[in-house]
Amino acid sequence: MEKGARIARMLMESLPFIRQFHGQTLVIKYGGHAMKDEVLKSAFARSMVMLKYIGINPVVVHGGGPQIGQLLQKLCIPTTFREGLRVTDRATMDVVEMVLGGKVNKEIVSLLNLHGGKAVGLSGMDGWLLKVRRMELAVDRENAPPEIIDLGHVGEPVAVETALIRSVERDGFIPVIAPLGVDEEGKSYNVNADSAAGAIASAMKAKRLILLTDVPGILDKSGQLISSLTLSQAALAIADGTVSGGMIPKVKCCMEALDAGVEKAHIIDGRLENAVLLELFTTGGIGTEIVRTK
Repeated sequence: MEKGARIARMLMESLPFIRQFHGQTLVIKYGGHAMKDEVLKSAFARSMVMLKYIGINPVVVHGGGPQIGQLLQKLCIPTTFREGLRVTDRATMDVVEMVLGGKVNKEIVSLLNLHGGKAVGLSGMDGWLLKVRRMELAVDRENAPPEIIDLGHVGEPVAVETALIRSVERDGFIPVIAPLGVDEEGKSYNVNADSAAGAIASAMKAKRLILLTDVPGILDKSGQLISSLTLSQAALAIADGTVSGGMIPKVKCCMEALDAGVEKAHIIDGRLENAVLLELFTTGGIGTEIVRTK
């Protein structure tokens, strides 16, 4: 009885949050350790199915970098990274399409279906869902003009066709989207999963953008978790070096989504079981939220 009463209290405490998100779209970038650990994979799937059953619309955008790397190694295709981004030639792009649009995407769809959901796998190439332009990376050099790096088939989002996602949502399905894009000439491109999730959240005016990472969230210079930042505070954290390395593009992605109309963005630790539910349905959350103003 005591255990049952505790569970009932927890459910009642979550009611205000459920009411807040009912009928709303949440875009979740799924990647990192949460995609590798079997317990975490099952917990993530159950969390997404639960959200759908209580009237919330999750849109899952997934990564797959390690899986791409493994297959490239098996096929003896060399891999080059510049500034943390994979240089994607035609042979590499073929592997990217197979892994992201095929193996990884369908594994996630299957897992969601196995746990009682109805999921549909999509890629950014379906129905011109994610339109991109070829990305050229400019790297500053001391006492010299910036170096322009050609990353090959790597694209940055310029437009999102939301009608396909909305249609899937309305029919009761969970969209699972592979971060592949297409340009005006129909050429396919590899897209950073954070960037793809941010662009989709922005276009759909999602209630939340949630990025699952392998760190607790944004940390201050003493290594302590920062639970909340405004847009101006986030910009200052980048400028003063509090946010550095691979966290910079994640924070910028969140800031751009907020500028486009997303209410809040969250960077959370995907290594924690049920991380999304803990962030959404508890007062303090578990990671870092970025908001326009407090």
